[in-house]
Amino acid sequence: MNSQIFRAAVVLGLLSLIGPVAIDMYLPALPSLGDDLGATTSQVQLSLMAFMAAIAVCQLFYGPVSDMVGRKPPLYFGIALFLVGAVGCAFAPTIEWLIAFRFIQGVGACASMALPRAIVRDNYTGADAAQLMSLLMLVFSISPILAPLSGSVILQFGDWRLTFWVMTAVGVLVLLLAIFGLKETRPASARVESGVGSALRGYRTLLGDWNFLGLSAIGAFGIGSFMGFLGNSSFVFIEHYGLNPTLYSLAFSVNAVGFFAASQSTGYLVKRYGLNRVVRVAVRGFAISMGVLFAIFAVGIDSMWALSTLMFVAFAFLGLVIPTTAVLGMEEHGAIAGTASALMGTIQMITGAVVMGIVGAFFDGTAMPMVAGFAACAAIVFVLTELTIPRETRAVQMPAE
Repeated sequence: MNSQIFRAAVVLGLLSLIGPVAIDMYLPALPSLGDDLGATTSQVQLSLMAFMAAIAVCQLFYGPVSDMVGRKPPLYFGIALFLVGAVGCAFAPTIEWLIAFRFIQGVGACASMALPRAIVRDNYTGADAAQLMSLLMLVFSISPILAPLSGSVILQFGDWRLTFWVMTAVGVLVLLLAIFGLKETRPASARVESGVGSALRGYRTLLGDWNFLGLSAIGAFGIGSFMGFLGNSSFVFIEHYGLNPTLYSLAFSVNAVGFFAASQSTGYLVKRYGLNRVVRVAVRGFAISMGVLFAIFAVGIDSMWALSTLMFVAFAFLGLVIPTTAVLGMEEHGAIAGTASALMGTIQMITGAVVMGIVGAFFDGTAMPMVAGFAACAAIVFVLTELTIPRETRAVQMPAE
């Protein structure tokens, strides 16, 4: 494995951590947070949705700004704002204040979530980009494994507020990493023609590129299924199935293991079969797994083991879909990589927030609304893939390095 690619993956993956940490770490505390602040389940879920809505919208600004001034200054600003939001959440006296500071936290976090994709595209294309994206996801996926577990451990020493102080510490470490461990990948010569006008032209170009939009939407509804899981899993596993926060964290982490473990084969599979074929096969596996899960619950079998097993399989296939569609979507847009990454991220996060909100609105104390959301997302992903990605694998040409 190229040591330069591996180092880049570690640095970019760690930079990406603050967003997932801010989502995953406090999942075990959601029920107790609601009790402490006297909030309803919908209000507690709104704190998640506010964070993701901020990430979705603000990427549209960070991306073009990073094309104009470089990748590092927006990262510094975003991480600093994340720290402000985390401290505010730790002191929040009501659910309304918590939601407001979570929004601020999300405005900051989206910089380190959106820009790594642009940094990858600054330096790599084709199979190397797919390999780096999958390695980035390996580091990125440490959070869904460790953050809920660490969140449940934190609850043994304090209440939900302590999780936000831990997030603050993580944010400080990530800021130091951005300062000392990351080189600027957008040289001054590439910024000469970047400005507000070029940003608007870039968005117009991307919005007129149906291939880019289709690939972004495939990833968006795939991520949407995972977001539906994020927003509802703690209530399903803790309140419906009776798991304690630690056991819930373990159940949650198992799905993340499948997700990132499968993603690590992306580089090999892409070199052997091509990006298009990998996406198509992975999408079929994802759709079939989620379809079988929905059928089991539709006939009245409410099984935590069936839910966990089939989610593991489905999210493993999803681990192949997300990096490959990101590489395919940005392949032709290197000159506006920041803008393309921002729009792709916005589409994905808005879709995820909407799916989470819809599933939450239909939550009835059982797993069925969540499972139905999975199936709907999988069906949409399958249809979009059939419409967007050609069957002929030989049609995929890797650009020269």
